[in-house]
Amino acid sequence: MSVRDAGSLAHLPIYLNSLGILATLRGDFATAASLIAEADAIAAATGTSIAPYAAVLLAGFRGSEAEAFQLIEAVRKDSRVAGQGAGIQWCQMVSGILYNGLGRYEKALAEAQQASEQAPELWVSMWALPELIEAASRTGQTQLAADALERLAEATSIGQTNWGLGIYARCRALLSDREDAEDSYREAIDRLNRTRFRPELARAHLLHGEWLRREGRRADARAQLRTAHDMFAGSGMEAFAERARRELAAAGETVRRRTVEARDTLTPQEAQIAGLASGGLSNPEIAAQLFLSPATVAYHLRKVFTKLGISSRSQLAPALPARPGAAPPVTPRG
Repeated sequence: MSVRDAGSLAHLPIYLNSLGILATLRGDFATAASLIAEADAIAAATGTSIAPYAAVLLAGFRGSEAEAFQLIEAVRKDSRVAGQGAGIQWCQMVSGILYNGLGRYEKALAEAQQASEQAPELWVSMWALPELIEAASRTGQTQLAADALERLAEATSIGQTNWGLGIYARCRALLSDREDAEDSYREAIDRLNRTRFRPELARAHLLHGEWLRREGRRADARAQLRTAHDMFAGSGMEAFAERARRELAAAGETVRRRTVEARDTLTPQEAQIAGLASGGLSNPEIAAQLFLSPATVAYHLRKVFTKLGISSRSQLAPALPARPGAAPPVTPRG
């Protein structure tokens, strides 16, 4: 029996938040946004208070600076007032991701370094190390990057997972010369391709492409950068997609900026309701699951239909964006 079916509402936002983090790490931002919206609705209905870790991570990965900065700073302030060091550290780690995507490596370094040094025994400090290494290598602080790489090697050697070892190989490549760098990038791509963490794989292609361009191998660079750009753009990682686009331009290939489609303008709650409706749930069933009234659900669905240019529930599934690793449609209850 699931937490939702058991009616454990106090715990449900926590589990939904954790699932939102996992969906974000896998590059499934539509699912992440839907889970975050559901957690917010339940928290509001029950008076539960939980730090929006998933929402912060999603904003950092998406890379819209204004939106991410506003949310990160709000959570950082709340965490400071509440004396929650873990919340501050999380914001610092996510800021490292955000600013590396934007190519603002000095700011990424400052944030990631703080996150890696605060409570070094916690896993968040380890997650910050790849951001620190990338930013430090881009700002010429090779000794700082090398020291962080040693810590990362120790952390990733324990589990021996393709995720950990793939990220370690990617970071090791940043500090390697010629042949060693080439081998490390290839290892990173091979290992990360065996995981479901598509953003990390895309970042490996990006870094490999950037390195190839600096080595003067423009054709090889374009192949890697094109793959990275398509993966970033497809998942909605705006800052990293723009960084890949700039690198492609420097390598001699022009890529048009992605236009915003109507389905990309759905709010998280609209996307969540649309997804449930496309899976076959009725308005009352959706309302019960999301702690809304059927009238509110109907109101949001009308807005969804207008934005997607459709007129019936049967048209929802093909109109909504495909999600990587999406689950099968929901079967109506009862």
